[in-house]
Amino acid sequence: MFGKRSTADDDRSTVAEAARPSAPTGAPPPAEQGRTPFPSAGLGAPLVTAPENPSRTPTTVTRQQMMSTADSRRSEFYYEVKGTIFGALIEAIDLAQLARLDAEAAREEIRDIVNEIIAIKNVVMSISEQEELLDDICNDVLGYGPLEPLLARDDIADIMVNGSGTVYIEVAGKIQRTGIRFRDNQQLLNICQRIVSQVGRRVDESSPICDARLADGSRVNVIAPPLAIDGPALTIRKFRKEKLTLEQLVKYGTITPEGAQILKIIGRCRVNTIVSGGTGSGKTTLLNCLTEYIDNTERIITCEDAAELQLQQPHVVRLETRPPNLEGEGQVTMRDLVRNCLRMRPERIIVGEVRGPEAFDLLQAMNTGHDGSMGTLHANNPREGLSRLESMITMGGFTLPSRTIREMICASVDVVIQAARLRDGSRRITHITEVMGLEGDVIITQDLFVYELLGEDANGNLIGRHKSTGIGRPRFWDRARYYGEDKNLATALDAAEKATKA
Repeated sequence: MFGKRSTADDDRSTVAEAARPSAPTGAPPPAEQGRTPFPSAGLGAPLVTAPENPSRTPTTVTRQQMMSTADSRRSEFYYEVKGTIFGALIEAIDLAQLARLDAEAAREEIRDIVNEIIAIKNVVMSISEQEELLDDICNDVLGYGPLEPLLARDDIADIMVNGSGTVYIEVAGKIQRTGIRFRDNQQLLNICQRIVSQVGRRVDESSPICDARLADGSRVNVIAPPLAIDGPALTIRKFRKEKLTLEQLVKYGTITPEGAQILKIIGRCRVNTIVSGGTGSGKTTLLNCLTEYIDNTERIITCEDAAELQLQQPHVVRLETRPPNLEGEGQVTMRDLVRNCLRMRPERIIVGEVRGPEAFDLLQAMNTGHDGSMGTLHANNPREGLSRLESMITMGGFTLPSRTIREMICASVDVVIQAARLRDGSRRITHITEVMGLEGDVIITQDLFVYELLGEDANGNLIGRHKSTGIGRPRFWDRARYYGEDKNLATALDAAEKATKA
């Protein structure tokens, strides 16, 4: 199958030769030293030597001894043995032939060879322990190495790799360190290159910063040496396999049922919306929830740096920016995409994240017949979000008076939805805010919903509640009536006010 495994005898001799470590300088001949001992793999079963005197008990490292050591030391033992077996495996197989097989067939081939290497090296381990080692080696050859078990977990929101020896994850809003590590920085860089190459991008010394995505839409950022001093830094913002809905956000306490009903009406009635929030506050998740209520007959065009949005409508065109090539040419920016959108007959334009001069083009689109367009940006509250829009337009080189820019913002943006991650790790929608207009040089806003902190319980969890501000007729009331949602809007507002007074 692999070219290097023509017969059983040749196969075993090839594997044995590849698996046999070279003797160090000054070491006694193999006949004098017997089998070469290996340190424990940390799997609970020892790697033993084959002694010259059969009656003498071989030296072993027990599970209890291994568990008493630190995680880092256990990892060193494990990766030393795994690296030896992995190196022998690479010598024994033809990678070009392996690439032609499907994943299951390739796994079976790797299983056969690893079992032979284990037998030759006299590695003593149970079947379950061999399976664990086999999974790791298959992940290295066929997948993303040590990242595979983390990517398989649906409860992890972020994976943060700070060099080969340090991996953190975020679970339930809290960051915690794992015992997972990479063999070395080169293995980590190889995995980073494997990830970004799947979307036509690259990361190396000449281009050390890269944004990419996984097949499921999870966002990936890589920054490599020489910019990252302690080795490549890899950050993955994972997406849940099951897409979150507004009903689930209500269940998690992110918003009240009445607030969720108003968000549904905002999505249906083509209200121009900005989702604002800090890093990891759930902006993209909330934007996904809002797009769920867009009518299936509408033509939607999305513009993103790395395609993450998971729209379920049938008529969606997804666009993605492109970095420059090795010669520094061919770059396609977010502004290029948004400007091109206007020539593609869109009914809604969704910008994954507004972070530069594309803010000007998005506002123009919102104000010229593309109602219901949406985007996200980083800001701590709705008013700061509007100020950031103004700042991004100014930094884009537009020589417009400040008042003109603010008039454009007021004419374009209808609602700002603020998302926040609180210090206990919970995520809440803290504001649903309307943009009312301009008085003098000041943008006037009014809150429909706010989140009020009340205290903290004995476990350190924050206690709070969403409350209505009592606004009975929002500015987008006429738009809701145009789409036949005015009665639902009135019912939701009345219910929210009663719940606040209760």
